[in-house]
Amino acid sequence: MFRAIIFSAVLAGLVGGVTATVAQSVRVIPLIRAAEVYEQAARAQPDISEIESHDHAEGHAWAPQAGFETIITTLGANILAGIGFALLITAALMLHGDVNWYRGLLWGAGGFASFALAPAVGLPPELPGMAAADLMGRQAWWMGTALATAGGLGLLFVGRRPKWAVVGVMMIIAPHLIGAPHVNAPDTGLPPELIIEFGIASLVANLLFWAALGIASGLLFEKLRPAP
Repeated sequence: MFRAIIFSAVLAGLVGGVTATVAQSVRVIPLIRAAEVYEQAARAQPDISEIESHDHAEGHAWAPQAGFETIITTLGANILAGIGFALLITAALMLHGDVNWYRGLLWGAGGFASFALAPAVGLPPELPGMAAADLMGRQAWWMGTALATAGGLGLLFVGRRPKWAVVGVMMIIAPHLIGAPHVNAPDTGLPPELIIEFGIASLVANLLFWAALGIASGLLFEKLRPAP
């Protein structure tokens, strides 16, 4: 059984990682490159020291060059993330007992809601040059929101008891009542339509990633697990 879990998770992670990379290459990555043009223009302004951007808050970091290097690093990161999340989905399928592509898709939908949609409500996907709060604060809120949403959805749809459903709803709402960390900063010159389009494109890419990951996890584990 353990071997079936590992094999199916690795293969499903490959499927999800490739799907996400293709989706990101179509629109997400080009939008990031477009935002970098505005970021470079903002750096040339004399009052750039007043603009709190990612580079100022977190320091200059290595970044892959446009083209092949970006695609390869993105693909590698997506595959690694896909394998990790596929292990969670496959374990959930095994514990739940009902294994098929549809159940995998449902667990993938839960993953999308927990790790993409809910955090994006408070911290929309950020383009280069956008003002951002402290990195540690953002990461802590993102992780807390993802875990609270996943736990809340589990109580709602797995627990199936009214009292646990109330607790689940409270867990889902709590991070948004606390609020995500934000910072007040001058306009960096990014067009609002670019920011909105990037947010939508990022969520669509995440949705495709989780759908492919869930379906592949269900199908592969159904085929590879030992017969009862």
